[in-house]
Amino acid sequence: MSAKWMIMNRRSRFQNFTRPMLPLPLLLVLLSGVTPVSAQDPPPAPPQDNTQINGKPKQDAPAEAGGPTGNVGPYAIPKKNPEATPPPPPPPTSVPKVEGMPDYSIKVNVPLVNVDVLVTTKSGQFVPGLKKDNFRVFEDGSPQQITNFNVSQAPITAVLLVEFASTNYVFMRDALQASYSFVRTLKKGDWVAVTYFDMQSHILVDFTQDKDALYGALNQLRIPGLSESNMFDALYDTLDRLDRVEGKKYIILVATGIDTFSRIKLDTIMKKIKDTKDVTIFPVSVGGAIRIMYEAAGRTPPRGMGIHADQMDYLQADNEMRTFAAMTGGRAYFPRFEAELPELFADISSDIRNQYSLSYHPTNSKLDGTYRKLKVQVVAPDGGLLKVKDQKGKEQKIDVVARDGYTAKHTVD
Repeated sequence: MSAKWMIMNRRSRFQNFTRPMLPLPLLLVLLSGVTPVSAQDPPPAPPQDNTQINGKPKQDAPAEAGGPTGNVGPYAIPKKNPEATPPPPPPPTSVPKVEGMPDYSIKVNVPLVNVDVLVTTKSGQFVPGLKKDNFRVFEDGSPQQITNFNVSQAPITAVLLVEFASTNYVFMRDALQASYSFVRTLKKGDWVAVTYFDMQSHILVDFTQDKDALYGALNQLRIPGLSESNMFDALYDTLDRLDRVEGKKYIILVATGIDTFSRIKLDTIMKKIKDTKDVTIFPVSVGGAIRIMYEAAGRTPPRGMGIHADQMDYLQADNEMRTFAAMTGGRAYFPRFEAELPELFADISSDIRNQYSLSYHPTNSKLDGTYRKLKVQVVAPDGGLLKVKDQKGKEQKIDVVARDGYTAKHTVD
């Protein structure tokens, strides 16, 4: 009895425990918060289609004011109101004004004149050791204040301009010997070009530091072509080419000095030399020996086929070469014999490499394009006569070589 009651009591408690239990699927649905849909309920509305046919998200047109309407979408540029006034421009930046300073600027163009001066004894020896106080510079008679002073010993830049025409064998031989002598005096770092002229100028070799190239160029001068020697044209052309070369330049003019049929006249080449700066001409005359021989016989040496030159023509040629040298601060040489050439070109090399360079601001600062005459004096520091003595203590007279003048710059108002 008791055992039977116990079994029934346990069964009743188990039934009481299991009666409220719901089926497991229904329990999961209730826990997830989703209401089961029966077959009789109407189907839910399909979700809104946010994709186009190509699979990209559909984008609504942005508002007229611009900017995207959601997290995605294109940016629209706001439309401008045509009646709206534009914003004012930013204020200009201005330099703070200093009290007492005028509200304008002044530009002053002060010219600077450079003068190369060669000081030698009568025997051609360079006079070293001079100072700025030893020099006096006058422009059109007015004294000038020297601002810069130094002794130049830099490498040279020169053009060897050689007359090589079918004139006279002695002239051609002297011209070649003089040219070879000049090349022998060159040093490392010198820049030299070789040009010869007859009816026109011909560049044999452009600026080079190679002596072998210079010798090779001179070796081409063996058989002359034409008998004309248009020196003015060749000199004008050479000066024109040197205008494009910076720094100090030199022209070693080896020629008889006689011009035959140049298009350029004497006054034109003189004006060209005056207007050219930083160029010094060292003329070297050729044919001195044969001229002396013919002059002793009362004749003049032949020039070439169809070209006549008398004694007056040679004297005029010598005077022109002296003028070219004086105008540019060089010296003209008239050797009589071939043996003089080595010493002559040694002097030229020394003159080029040992010069005093002076600079000053002219008191006449007008840029009127006028020609100003120059005069350079060498004096003792106290203003008296400079005394130069040789190794034996004997006083020597000195030569001061500088250009005769220069042409001022010209500006148009």
